[in-house]
Amino acid sequence: MSTFTSREDELVVHTVDYHTAGEPFRIVADGLPPLAGESVAERRAILLRPDGSGPRDTPTDRVRRLLCHEPRGHADMYGGFIVPPDDDGAHFGVLFWHKDGYSTACGHGTIALGVWAVDAGLVAAPDDGEVPVRIDVPSGRVAARVLRAGGRTVGAVFRNVPTRITARGITVLTSYGKATVDLAHSGACYASVSAQSLGLAVVPEQFADIVQAGREIKAALAGDPAVRHPHDSRLSGVYGVILHDELPVPEGSGDVHQRSVTVFADGQVDRSPCGSGTSARLALLHADGRLDANGGAVLRHSSIVGTEFVGRVTGTDPDGSVLTEVEGTAYRTGRHHFVLDAHDALGTGFVLR
Repeated sequence: MSTFTSREDELVVHTVDYHTAGEPFRIVADGLPPLAGESVAERRAILLRPDGSGPRDTPTDRVRRLLCHEPRGHADMYGGFIVPPDDDGAHFGVLFWHKDGYSTACGHGTIALGVWAVDAGLVAAPDDGEVPVRIDVPSGRVAARVLRAGGRTVGAVFRNVPTRITARGITVLTSYGKATVDLAHSGACYASVSAQSLGLAVVPEQFADIVQAGREIKAALAGDPAVRHPHDSRLSGVYGVILHDELPVPEGSGDVHQRSVTVFADGQVDRSPCGSGTSARLALLHADGRLDANGGAVLRHSSIVGTEFVGRVTGTDPDGSVLTEVEGTAYRTGRHHFVLDAHDALGTGFVLR
């Protein structure tokens, strides 16, 4: 079990780490400093500055910095604090975090948490079949349907909050040329752009240019009315910029195959195809008539490192929002015992970018 403890001369944090399709997820399950708030969304808001510009300096944020920053983490680290759920309808809640603060949604993290909850025995599961793990996150209630075979966990299906498209075809200027942007809120606000339209490709060799383009697009969209969430201002603002490429599929399959990379927060790059971002892509593809909720076609969503999610449109709500599921796998990478010595001049660490 992961935990947090503190003594006068040192701070100790135990974590369980997973990766989902290559993207890290570091879990702290108990022992955190007390957190105010009646819901997960309220707890996240309390941890942020009033203007939303970043996290407050709190005992909880000290733990986040310790786990994200070098030398114990890195600029692309990701994780979550397990907190109480909003009510008895969920197994637990989670506060997602990264090097710049606290996010409102995380699909790859939800998949990892579902696998962890079953592996740790927090949610009973059959040897064969599936079991839902219900999780309250800042954007609402999500679920990971954990898949089991032969007594082991073999994957999980992330069921996201409904996705709402808020704009199509916004033009913004970048140093790579004009970007045509589509916006969708899928727990967080994602801006989708064709990589080819900017003369780019979603490949590791263009990593630096991808980060730069993502940062420029996010900055250009700041303040655009379409980045405001229609019902909850705490979910407003572009969180991630998705650059995507088209890949071939077998003739007649009806499926879509894309390779995407999401640049989120301040230049952080998702190594997975991005779980919540996949929901955004699914909604846009559905709106384009390329994926039908009843047709059985899927989005094969590849990442910049070659891993893959499989996404499906499962229906629509009366307000036109799109219901999605994203299937992937998560694997435990380690159990860690992190220590901050009170005499360590580096404190909770540093970030070089």
